[in-house]
Amino acid sequence: MSSKFDHDVIVIGGGPAGSSFARVAAGAGLDVLVVDKRKEIGVPVRCGEGLGSLEILKQGFVLPRACYSIEIEGAKVYAPNGKSITWRGEDTAGWVLERKVFDKWLCELAIEKGARVHTYTRAVGVVKDEKGRPQGVKVSHGGKEPYEISAPLIVSAEGMESMIARELGFKTVHSLYDVDTCYEYEMKPYNHENLIELYFGNEAAPRGYVWIFPKADKKANVGIGVGGLVQNGTKQGGIKGADPKTLLDAFVKKDEQLKDASTLLDFGGVISVGSPIDEFTRDNCMVIGTAAKQVDPIHGGGIGLAIDTGIMAAGTAIKAHERKDFSKNMLMEYETVWRRQKSPTLANRLKLRKILEKVSDDDLNHIFNTLNKEDLQKVMSSDFAPVAMKVLAGRPQLLAVLRGLMS
Repeated sequence: MSSKFDHDVIVIGGGPAGSSFARVAAGAGLDVLVVDKRKEIGVPVRCGEGLGSLEILKQGFVLPRACYSIEIEGAKVYAPNGKSITWRGEDTAGWVLERKVFDKWLCELAIEKGARVHTYTRAVGVVKDEKGRPQGVKVSHGGKEPYEISAPLIVSAEGMESMIARELGFKTVHSLYDVDTCYEYEMKPYNHENLIELYFGNEAAPRGYVWIFPKADKKANVGIGVGGLVQNGTKQGGIKGADPKTLLDAFVKKDEQLKDASTLLDFGGVISVGSPIDEFTRDNCMVIGTAAKQVDPIHGGGIGLAIDTGIMAAGTAIKAHERKDFSKNMLMEYETVWRRQKSPTLANRLKLRKILEKVSDDDLNHIFNTLNKEDLQKVMSSDFAPVAMKVLAGRPQLLAVLRGLMS
């Protein structure tokens, strides 16, 4: 580390992306400081806590038992009329995590590699040199007077807030159309089959879905994500349609198990379901994870993607540190590799999302009556054309809607 700087890298945010970046960078000998605004890493929980096994096993991790509540075998997907398709396979196996334990574990892995973590420390501004290049951040610990810390590389892993990323010049403002509003309860008792349950339909969840993620001891995360706007920019279902809690309460009231269950936790939030931001790197700074809108546009999940991205960005940061070159041209390697490896899949899934939200509940029922679990596998692998042809054989009037999936 140059004597000019306090650290080699400052990472803003100790979630899966930030912790994974810090672990790899610190393991290569960089002086890494992670600052996180929360008093405790992983708290509060702000997601359904699902994670596919392939997403974590490919990193060579052995997930500690304390990090997950239950193992998942697959998914059961429901049409508006109640018909379901059960899908079990390698691609659907995974866990429902205990996020506050899982996130802390990821952070501890980074600490074990030499990173330092400061909680209850909010980044409130960017420190720049005379040429306008980021050289550090101003932080406030516990709401006290801000002070400056310096580093030649700033990494925003801030999540949806992305305040520092915006100050660094990244266009991270979310359009309402590309944001889902969410609400979730942890409930008990709920009997399950070690399957994630997903419920689709405009009445239950306009431009979204209801989820039930089973947990140990007959508990479950029961949540909903809905879109506030449809594609033409008008409100979906008016005020009611954009209110996830009202819709979730209606779903719970109708469910035979949930209507008499107790609520142990409830919270709301928002998640990006649009395209990633148009640039991930600038001179002396990077954006990773949800802050860069690197999220699956179908279900809003991003844990595995965040881990991958943190590792990928850290590899580039290590090279930049070795060459003492933190220019955009140097840091662009991360963005180039990410867009080559991740963008095609996410672009296809965004296309699917935009098409599905045009489909009526009656058409959705037809689709479910037509498809099987093998077809679902093709859809999730972006092999849309044969599935679309199968649907059109029984309902050719959907051609105008499904045309985009034929190429």
